[in-house]
Amino acid sequence: MRQRNRLTHFLVAALLAYAGGLGAYPLDGDTYTGIARLEGYRLAQSGQARARIQPPGALLPLAQVDIRLRERPDLQLPSPDPEFQQQMMKLLGRDAPRYAIAILDLTDQDHPAYAAHRADVDFNPGSVGKLAVVIGLFHDLARAFPDVAAREAVLANTEVVANAFIHSDHHKAPFWHSRQRRMTYRRIHVGDKANLWTWLDWMLSASSNAAAAMVQEQLILLHHFGKAYPPSRREARRYLRETPPAVLGQTLREAMDQGLQAAGVDTEQFRQGGFFTREGKRRAPAGSSRADAQSLLRLLLRLEQGQVVDDFSSREIKRLLYMTQRRIRYASSPALKDAAVYFKSGSLYKCRPEAGFRCSKYRGNKLNLLNSVAIVESPAGRDPGLFYLVVVSSNILKRNAAVAHQTLATRIQRLMQQRHRSLEHQLVHGHD
Repeated sequence: MRQRNRLTHFLVAALLAYAGGLGAYPLDGDTYTGIARLEGYRLAQSGQARARIQPPGALLPLAQVDIRLRERPDLQLPSPDPEFQQQMMKLLGRDAPRYAIAILDLTDQDHPAYAAHRADVDFNPGSVGKLAVVIGLFHDLARAFPDVAAREAVLANTEVVANAFIHSDHHKAPFWHSRQRRMTYRRIHVGDKANLWTWLDWMLSASSNAAAAMVQEQLILLHHFGKAYPPSRREARRYLRETPPAVLGQTLREAMDQGLQAAGVDTEQFRQGGFFTREGKRRAPAGSSRADAQSLLRLLLRLEQGQVVDDFSSREIKRLLYMTQRRIRYASSPALKDAAVYFKSGSLYKCRPEAGFRCSKYRGNKLNLLNSVAIVESPAGRDPGLFYLVVVSSNILKRNAAVAHQTLATRIQRLMQQRHRSLEHQLVHGHD
């Protein structure tokens, strides 16, 4: 009965969305997903609400926010292209020893070009590890609910209430106040309620560790209860209270690893160790995290091929990565304002006492790690257009890593334009 109710609710929502028209996604995806902030950002574009204005590249219609290599399932990373490799190394210059980078140019899908530098060097993925969480969730959703409509219903109708797992986190999430038509930004508090789709959005678009912790809690429950998910709140509390921490951690790690492995990822090369909050680590310890640029690039490629679980899951994960909130770090490059950018990043910096040095965000003198993964379609919605995948990890001490990634993004975009001059001429002058 409960499952039928969820499906009924979903069908009603879907009919309403169809009747009203589904303009830009995800900004007009609020009816479909229940992600409240989307209404606020959508209204702000026409001056009807107080929220951040989005660049042109963030306003694609639903049909154009899709996976692009569905018909190329056998495409693999080619050997590095010598000319492309040389061009990329010039961009890195003397900082090359502090970078790990992998780029796949798919603008000409019949002749993809690959360039990489230190792409097999391990690093801590930071918030990029949230990709393992969302993949694990969609993987277990597909196992429990093979029917896509049932999965959509679970995502839209499962209410998740923030609990002690969120402690502690400094990231702010967007909260839309429809009556006042304004957006506020604050930390997530115990007792905040939203559907599962919203928690995924907060985890990926706002990179909230508190939201990630709540999604990870739900992943543990989904992995355990399977088709009986979501359990009642009493059932969930009992299971989480009575299960030993080591077993909870093992369950979480298993769920994330199985999702990645099903997508063809070697979890010795990319894995998320456990929770993103201190309280989550205490309640469910699950080990360490690691990644390398080449493994993450392969994952982006499989996402575009629809091989991360299935077409539905790959498409929805890509949509959840679509930048329709404040663009930061690599994605903040002015050169990408007209581009659709699907993005996740993660940072980790540490400082030690040093005369004359002032520690600040992204400027560690002991560790200054910043990771960026991006799918770029430029200009947004134009085919043919530039289409490439990028993974960058850097550890340049004492310099603002966010600015360094922004600068590198500009240089890579200019390089892509140079590599495809004839295409750029068509885009500028409108010739076929």
